[in-house]
Amino acid sequence: MNKKLGNMLRMTALSSLLVLSACSGSSGTSKENSVGEDGVINADLGVISYISGPGAAYGEAITNGFKLAQEEINEKGEVKINLSIEDSAGKQEQALSAAQKLMNSENIVAILGPTLSTEMMVVGPESDLNGIPIIGTSTTADGIPQIGEYVFRNSIPESLAIPEAVDKAVAKYSAKKVAILYGNDDVFTQAGFDTMKKTAEDKGIEIVAIETFQKGQSDYNAVLTKIKGLNPDLILCSALYNEGAVIMDQARKVGIDVPFIGGNGFNSPEVIKIAGNASNGLIVATPWFDEKDDAKVKDFVSKYENAYGKKPDQFAAQAYDALYIVAEALKNAGEADRDKLRDALAEIKDFDGVLGEFSFDEEGDVVMKPTVLVIEDGQFKEFK
Repeated sequence: MNKKLGNMLRMTALSSLLVLSACSGSSGTSKENSVGEDGVINADLGVISYISGPGAAYGEAITNGFKLAQEEINEKGEVKINLSIEDSAGKQEQALSAAQKLMNSENIVAILGPTLSTEMMVVGPESDLNGIPIIGTSTTADGIPQIGEYVFRNSIPESLAIPEAVDKAVAKYSAKKVAILYGNDDVFTQAGFDTMKKTAEDKGIEIVAIETFQKGQSDYNAVLTKIKGLNPDLILCSALYNEGAVIMDQARKVGIDVPFIGGNGFNSPEVIKIAGNASNGLIVATPWFDEKDDAKVKDFVSKYENAYGKKPDQFAAQAYDALYIVAEALKNAGEADRDKLRDALAEIKDFDGVLGEFSFDEEGDVVMKPTVLVIEDGQFKEFK
């Protein structure tokens, strides 16, 4: 759905809602009593996160990032945020059901999430239709902000991250041939494949093989043996961390020792936990690097480790910054009103977060430069 069509549908729906609101005396928004006598803006935000199921590590990191930011923001006293958290289990239908539950509350001023791009493709249009701002903190497929004017994200899209990783890898290894592996049953992994294929073609790199797999697949030996025989210089793989880690483990076991370039789903410590030494040589582009020499980054890492007993990953950092972005927009809007918040979000420029300097473009997409990392000796390091 393009913005123009989305706006037309939303305005039609809103016209009907306004008639009903006039009859019932309800405003249909959360702005009433949103500013206390002390001047504090009170805002209820909905969260849809992948908390249970095979990708639960994503949701755990995301919700931890939100909760840490919420605690800090509320302590500062200008904005008080309440989070209503719903589990999507990584499923479209459950994400949509969670979204509808949140949207039915007139107190919810915005929604954070859902986790996967395939979930956002059904939740985003619904949120836009209802005039509720929604921010994806981990949705990287092409076309997410273009769903509608109420749809934003602060996660770097694959179309920005993957070419950056490929550029550096090709330059370092003088790569001429690549093989591509991707999950063909997920919007996110398909989008990653599209970007990988286009990037290779644009650079004049020979693609010696394109192979697919599905979520939950456990045996990749046949396709990996085929790829080994074609002697690629690099393997481009668009996968979530479960399948991606298993692919790397089995690739090393069949004798493939060339570097892998992964999409956003690979950028998780879970890859190292599952694949162990087989994960060495994985290259990813990300806005987050926990070893960055930056006071804000060091402070965030320290607080997160103290709270949760582990270092934050990209997904935690993106969630953390996203809540601070919403808090900044709420202050600029002056109250917890959906339309005013949407307009204030659209004006966010040069926000200085733990990810770096961030702005929204005119479509609600990300303006920032990623960092390319590689796994060496069981940890992410800057790729040079």
